[in-house]
Amino acid sequence: MNTISRQTLRYVLIATAAIAVPLDAAHAYIGPGLGLGTLAMVLGVIGSVFLAIFAIIWYPFKRLFKKLKRLLQKRPAPTAAREQQPKE
Repeated sequence: MNTISRQTLRYVLIATAAIAVPLDAAHAYIGPGLGLGTLAMVLGVIGSVFLAIFAIIWYPFKRLFKKLKRLLQKRPAPTAAREQQPKE
């Protein structure tokens, strides 16, 4: 198992500190196109996650409904059985 040398650890800590240091404002303009594109992307990712979860949950229920529908179609309806009996 390799151990991290002190020099490598020092470089990682310096890089982490350099990234974590708060920077000044960028004074950059974010136009409506970039803002709406970002919003659409975020909503698309969130929507796709929810649709994936819904699909995983819905599939077993769909199979159950099909099975119940087939079972109900095989059974004769109670009114049909009464109609087949001869009338006196």
